[in-house]
Amino acid sequence: MGDRERNKKRLLELLRAAGTGNAHCADCSAADPDWASYKLGIFICLNCSGVHRNFPDISKVKSVRLDFWDDSTVEFMSHNGNLRVKAKYEAKVPAFYYIPQASDCLVLKEQWIRAKYERQEFMADGKSISPSGNREGFLWKRGKDNAQFLRRRFVLLAREGLLKYYTKEEGKGPKAVINIKDLNATFQTEKIGNPHGLQITYRREGHIRNLFVYHESGKEIVDWFNALRAARLQYLKMAFPELPEPELVPLITRNYLKQGFMEKTGPKQREPFKKRWFALDAQERRLLYYKHPLDAFELGQVFLGSKEQGYEVYEDLPKGIRGNRWKAGITVVTPERRFVFTCPSEREQQEWLESFRDVLSGPLTPLNLLTASTESGHSSR
Repeated sequence: MGDRERNKKRLLELLRAAGTGNAHCADCSAADPDWASYKLGIFICLNCSGVHRNFPDISKVKSVRLDFWDDSTVEFMSHNGNLRVKAKYEAKVPAFYYIPQASDCLVLKEQWIRAKYERQEFMADGKSISPSGNREGFLWKRGKDNAQFLRRRFVLLAREGLLKYYTKEEGKGPKAVINIKDLNATFQTEKIGNPHGLQITYRREGHIRNLFVYHESGKEIVDWFNALRAARLQYLKMAFPELPEPELVPLITRNYLKQGFMEKTGPKQREPFKKRWFALDAQERRLLYYKHPLDAFELGQVFLGSKEQGYEVYEDLPKGIRGNRWKAGITVVTPERRFVFTCPSEREQQEWLESFRDVLSGPLTPLNLLTASTESGHSSR
């Protein structure tokens, strides 16, 4: 066996070695990484390797399977590895700081990687990141009644638990005052059509209000996101003092479990099927639907309780009901009524069914219990 083959075999053994963390990307946890930073000593996925290429003074990458590896570089990798390097560069990651996963958007991964290795924000001997009580700056916000993005001043007052935004730079009164208790933030880059697109939602008069914002700087928009998360964690600690911090962290912010177009009929199931954009919020157990994906308010929402409470989901349509353009049906049963949907494909149907079943089979969270007394399966329109 030649040197090339022997070294490649050693690298593959390192990838599979138990207790090294090498079987998943060191930065986003994607399975089976095929690339490595031979300057840092970590194994990473293809997507994260593209970010690492942007700062060659700190990180240099090679393909595990395609590139040549000499003996000294393989030896360096064997003395480092993902868990050892993470222990160094992730020694003090604040609980509120969002650690991206494989499915997250590029800006989250890029800023996480830069924060770790370029700015070295989380090293044991570095300066700790503490949640600031205040943050102020400008974001581009999409208008409620049109598609135009306008520059707006946002002010976060974490100690007061409020986020405000102003339509005028020196405006005396805010356009909106948002309670951190009701706030969620999720990156929705594809839906918004911007690589830094962030969706902020909150409750307003019984509805869910959506704000779509972005900033030209990836660091700035991710810093805003983590500042909102810090404020949310501060609220959760006060709201649920009996719960340990690790149980609160998953409740800080959340992504939608599933989004996409379906068609729905009305409460009598005789109304015409209409195309709507749906978003499933698993944490709040709500199915929200809109006429368009970037609408400021939902047309309606369905609260999804548990199976024990009489909530069920079935594949296909009720007998005697036919869809409009789409035929792959789903029926969601609540104690008050049944909701009937059709999906554009069988694949979408199966993904929605799996998502609904995940929600219905899961236990109610502390946040559910906080609001469940006033919730029921319902539709606004």
